[in-house]
Amino acid sequence: MPQFQMDGVDLAYFDEGEGDPILLIHGFASNKSVNWAYPGWVDLLIKDGRRVIAIDNRGHGESSKFYDPAAYGAPIMAEDARRLLDHLDLPQVDVMGYSMGARISAFLTLNHADRVRSVVFGGLGYGMVSGVGDPEPIASALEADSLKDIQDRTGRAFRAFADQTGSDRLALAACMRSSRQKISEADVARISRPALVAVGTKDDIAGSPQKLAALMQDARVLEIPNRDHMVAVGDKVYKQGVLDFLSEVAA
Repeated sequence: MPQFQMDGVDLAYFDEGEGDPILLIHGFASNKSVNWAYPGWVDLLIKDGRRVIAIDNRGHGESSKFYDPAAYGAPIMAEDARRLLDHLDLPQVDVMGYSMGARISAFLTLNHADRVRSVVFGGLGYGMVSGVGDPEPIASALEADSLKDIQDRTGRAFRAFADQTGSDRLALAACMRSSRQKISEADVARISRPALVAVGTKDDIAGSPQKLAALMQDARVLEIPNRDHMVAVGDKVYKQGVLDFLSEVAA
């Protein structure tokens, strides 16, 4: 997979297909392949006539790992995404992020609105504003000696996922402990690009998609039936809803 270096950070990505470009930003403890290639998103978007770019966020996949929480945070990772657009000489793209990737996408849209044509916030609703809970149980679970030592349900789920993806658990723990700069309702209200908020109806992490969408100037909600936070990403309703949204934006 190609990489580029910027300010001492190696960022891995892939760039496939031709057509309108879309940048994909994965969630916490995932990577560009697990979040987007394995569930079929890359093939789907390429067949829909799109150029698909996906980044490994710092601390994840094949990108640089850091063990100081100060090296992370959604605004910092949003700048990594912007640097990738600069590297590929892409003036404007559609953007889709899932979970942590949705938060990164929001900062990218807020800080570089001219680079974003439309944005899909997957797996994150009003939790973008209110936060999604205490990060410490997840960070501690990532540092635990074994899965059987973990009692917290959410921490256990993320630890199992990190083990499954072969992630650097200490880098993920630092990322989880990073400064969580909140996005205020007033900031969300500044997002004027067309937006889609896509959340599973059984997702107990994301927060209300309706409440988030109501804050924005041009947003709509896609409910993904009977899917929780971990499995909604590959759902066919999510996929078709995104294709319909992107077609509407292009028109």
